[in-house]
Amino acid sequence: MTDRLYYHDSYLREFEATILERLDNGRRVYLDQTAFYPTSGGQPFDTGELGGVPVLDVIDEESRIAHLLASPVAGDRVAGRIDWQRRFDHMQQHTGQHLLSAVAAESLGCATVSVHFGREVSTIDLDGPPITTEQVTALERDANQIAFENRPVQVSFEEASEAIGLRKRPTRTGTIRIITIQQLDRSACGGTHVRATGEIGPIFIRKIERARGAMRLEFVCGGRAVARARSEYDLLSDLSSAFSAAPHELPGLFASQRAELKEAHSAKRDLEREVSRYRARELYQSASPDAGGMRRVIVREGAGSLDEIRRIAQEFATLPLAMFVGAVPAPPGIVLAASPDSGINAANVLKGLLSAVNGRGGGSATLAQGVVPSVSELEQVLAAVGAAQSKA
Repeated sequence: MTDRLYYHDSYLREFEATILERLDNGRRVYLDQTAFYPTSGGQPFDTGELGGVPVLDVIDEESRIAHLLASPVAGDRVAGRIDWQRRFDHMQQHTGQHLLSAVAAESLGCATVSVHFGREVSTIDLDGPPITTEQVTALERDANQIAFENRPVQVSFEEASEAIGLRKRPTRTGTIRIITIQQLDRSACGGTHVRATGEIGPIFIRKIERARGAMRLEFVCGGRAVARARSEYDLLSDLSSAFSAAPHELPGLFASQRAELKEAHSAKRDLEREVSRYRARELYQSASPDAGGMRRVIVREGAGSLDEIRRIAQEFATLPLAMFVGAVPAPPGIVLAASPDSGINAANVLKGLLSAVNGRGGGSATLAQGVVPSVSELEQVLAAVGAAQSKA
């Protein structure tokens, strides 16, 4: 059994231990005691060194802890050193989560159903109804107020059956480890925590969203909150400089530009439709009608897109007794359109043409489109259309 030193002292950075067992050619090591926290309860594992060798992973195997090393370590006694920056970051996030969960339970009546601590952000999933922006703001404000009060955070060990005042009843029996935030929260937890709420630092709720039936809060604490604030302030400053506007003027400026862009897109679409209409009529007029008055056109676009050729096809199909076939080489695609009075079902005709060359597509009686494996197959389809047209 491994003695878990972090249970009693989360601030322990260095320790010595005896190697009890080596596996995987010496890269998996078991110690009599360790300060390395294994991945557990949503909190990531510690990194650092054992005997000067980097620790790549720490795995909880219930009664003992496995340390996965970059290479074998010599000797039976080793010195361990924790990556303190990583450990303290995890302590800030984890204690911050306890604080946020407790305040959410107290002020909103929302229980925490799951927690995840990520590399950059952490999340809390809360049960209950949707939470408003105003409630999130109040939750963040109240949590930070408790952090500012620097309330003690204490570790104790109690019998599960006798522990009272816990935010959530534990599923384990026997002796449990309890983290207490003075006058706020008591929770069973095996993670690493700071000694007082002031060490959590600032708490920032970044966003809230619905996820798997719960309300998910994304948050950062301490050094992460400061780093994120700096990064986002720098971004805001760059935007202010680029648009020659004060930060508070940016929302109005962006709204104005978004409206202008929307108007420009609308005007562009109108122009595209007008150009397509003009070209369709030009093609229609230049096509000689057959004995039955049908006008058929085949258009190859060397650099156009399927969207562009489809717009022309749609306009062409509004004209009387008309059939249009358009093709583009990249990616190889084809559009077939027919006017309602033509007696041609565009989808059926194109389906037959595509099936012969392993193409795929679909559409309606007046407009259909598809793609083929290569330009070679596209030419086969166009040749088949041309042959059918010459017989008409």
